[in-house]
Amino acid sequence: MASSKAEALPAFPAGESSRLSFPRGASRRATLADIPFLRRLYWSFRIEEMEPVPWLQEMKRAFIDGQFALQHRHYVSAFSNADFLILQDKGKPMGRLYVDTSAERWHIIDIGCLPEWRKRGRGIALLKAIQRQAQTSGASGVFLHVERRNIRAQALYRRLQFQEVDATDTHIGMEWSTA
Repeated sequence: MASSKAEALPAFPAGESSRLSFPRGASRRATLADIPFLRRLYWSFRIEEMEPVPWLQEMKRAFIDGQFALQHRHYVSAFSNADFLILQDKGKPMGRLYVDTSAERWHIIDIGCLPEWRKRGRGIALLKAIQRQAQTSGASGVFLHVERRNIRAQALYRRLQFQEVDATDTHIGMEWSTA
C-alpha cells in the first residue's frame, strides 16, 4: 500500500544547480523512495496537535497522510527550482531541508528532523551554514515561515538574527539579511 501511495505522488523536481554545499554524506537529494520516511517525519511534526482529536488512530493516520500528500504536491509544483534534501547521519535519514537558492533572497521552504534528532544543535548548525553560504554567494538574505504555535523554532530563528517581516493568523514570515 505504501508503494502505491508513493507512486501516486509526483517526483521531486531536479531543481537548478544548488548554491548550497554541506559536508559529504550530510545530505542528499530526495527521491520518491524517501516518501515513507518523509511521511513518518511529517507525522512527527503533527502528532501533538492530533492527540486531542477524538478519532480512531487509523482515521488520524489517513488524515495526516492526506495532508502530507497535499503538502508534497504543493511543494514540488510551487518550488520547482528548490533543493529537496534528505538530511542524514551516517547514511541514515534524520530530517529534511527544502530550500530554494535560485533567487536573490533564499527561501527555506521546510526544515525539520525526527524527534530523536531534535535539541542536539544540528538545526542551529545547519541554519548557520545556510546563512554563511548565503552571505558568500551574494544572496540578499534568507527567508522562512514558522508556525505561530512553534515558539521554540521562533526563538531559534531570533537567536540567529531573523526578524519578523510579515504574519498571518497561522504563520510568521521571518528574514535574515546578509547586509
